Amino acid sequence: MKAVVCNSFGPVDQLTMEDVDAPELISGHVIVDVQASALNFPDVLTVQGKYQSLPDFPFTPGGEFSGVVRAVADDVSGWQVGDEVFGGISHGCFAQQISVPAARLRAKPAALSFAQAAGMTTTYGTSYYALKQRASLQPGENLLVLGAAGGVGIAAVELGKAMGARVIAAASSDEKLAACKQAGADELINYSDGELKEKVKALTEGKGADVIYDPVGGDFFDQCMRCINWYGRVLVIGFVGGDIPRVPTNLILLKSCQVVGVFYGAFAARFPDQNEANFSEIMDMCTTGQLNPLVGREFAFKEYAAALNCLDHREAVGKVVLNIS
Repeated sequence: MKAVVCNSFGPVDQLTMEDVDAPELISGHVIVDVQASALNFPDVLTVQGKYQSLPDFPFTPGGEFSGVVRAVADDVSGWQVGDEVFGGISHGCFAQQISVPAARLRAKPAALSFAQAAGMTTTYGTSYYALKQRASLQPGENLLVLGAAGGVGIAAVELGKAMGARVIAAASSDEKLAACKQAGADELINYSDGELKEKVKALTEGKGADVIYDPVGGDFFDQCMRCINWYGRVLVIGFVGGDIPRVPTNLILLKSCQVVGVFYGAFAARFPDQNEANFSEIMDMCTTGQLNPLVGREFAFKEYAAALNCLDHREAVGKVVLNIS
């Protein structure tokens, strides 16, 4: 079978597509014919050797997938050949087949395409955990989402709206903001001029946002701390802006606000029952039409480097997906 292989850390262009052995069926696992693999920024960081946990060489990138069950181990119940599924693993999804622990699979909703389902696990899992467990977002609160047109950002826009918040989407271009509007954002901020704080205050009668969802970091984090409302919650999602900012603790004191870390992978591992309950609610929102995952770009399997570069250059609107089949 074909798979993308990383033999050394570096730019994504040094990855190769190779013929590799198909996975063997082992206890507790299911083999899936991969239809689509969705990309996330950690995939880029992993290939570059910059992520906090790194696999051994050689490895295949890609942490999200959708596909069709090909084989089921004898000790696995609940799944059968032909089932349409999706899920997430640490790496290995840029391949025609993968072996997945049965507990990591979820049934693909009929309402979602394979491309849409491939991108559900990380983005919606992260954003719902952030807004529900970490921020305790309440109906009527002002939610500011930075990087709002990216994968996790647009998921936060949709989920925030479904949870009853007034959603302020912030992004770097009018094209990206149009996608945010389509996803349900109430207000739009173009921060390509580097200005964010005053625009947020103008939309909130000078109070600032109650919850800020920040996957960008960098220089914008300081502005977030200056436009957070009293008792507000600033969610630290990631640092696609490049620089990891320092926290101005004087502003935490003055605003009586919270700076809250969001590490979805650790949450899912430590509290699997809560994570499954979250996903049950997410799937219900898909069924009722409250969520409609946006696939912004689809690439052929052989275009894996271009797909990763699309993320690395911050060109993505919605999810970027590799069509494997």
